[in-house]
Amino acid sequence: MKPIRQQVLETVAHIAPHINTPLDIGFLTGTGLSETLSSLEIIWETNYEDLPNFPRTTVESHRGKMLYGRIAGKSILIMQGRFHLYEGYSPQQVTFPIRLMQELKIKTLMLSNAAGGINLNFAAGDIMLIRDHINLTGQNPLIGPEEPAWGIRFPDMTKVYDKGLATLVRAAAANTQTLLKEGVYTGLLGPSLETPAETRFLKGIGGDAVGFSTVMEAIVGVQAGMKILGFSLITNINNPDAPEQTTLEAVVETAQKASKKMNRLLCDLISRMP
Repeated sequence: MKPIRQQVLETVAHIAPHINTPLDIGFLTGTGLSETLSSLEIIWETNYEDLPNFPRTTVESHRGKMLYGRIAGKSILIMQGRFHLYEGYSPQQVTFPIRLMQELKIKTLMLSNAAGGINLNFAAGDIMLIRDHINLTGQNPLIGPEEPAWGIRFPDMTKVYDKGLATLVRAAAANTQTLLKEGVYTGLLGPSLETPAETRFLKGIGGDAVGFSTVMEAIVGVQAGMKILGFSLITNINNPDAPEQTTLEAVVETAQKASKKMNRLLCDLISRMP
């Protein structure tokens, strides 16, 4: 099997002829959120399956498309759909899109996900700005042979999510009259959802929301020296004292309903970015 960086560089060679401006922002969308940046002026698009070496999405609501375009004068590469550890992908495959962005010299990374709310002050449909995360997957994308071209072996994780960009998000939320929550995202392996006891534990260690993604991509973004923003769309509330069953279909429906709200917020945010 080819080394992972060789695979990424082959994918870059396939994409590069279609991108005629330096890329300002990379955006990876979560479950039910593929349509988030619907205001994008699309210049070029392709399916994941048409990209060499690129993994395939297997989860409902992850479209599996790459879009290149512009919003508010910024050049953006959007990945509509991500990969998860629970699909059987390795951490290196899960983070393939971020390595691709790194090789394309993208310096600002936006990540979104659908998540269950642990903080009982949240409600379904809320947008949570991720202040920090807790990695409980038992995995790390930096395990394995060191690749010096991709950054240092032991990146510092004390400032994963960029505070300057977070300030711009708050300004955008105020301008668009978007209720913005903030909190800690807890990343689990999945795909089974949490038991009430597990939810109680996650709340006890400081989690505000829980999901099965984002953490791997954020770690790679830090190693790559990117400025990172993370958003969780709260799709349901996990109350361990009054547990309610949920389904993927319900999660997707809630996320899709909030896409317009997320689009307004992110378009205003992007207009504020330097």
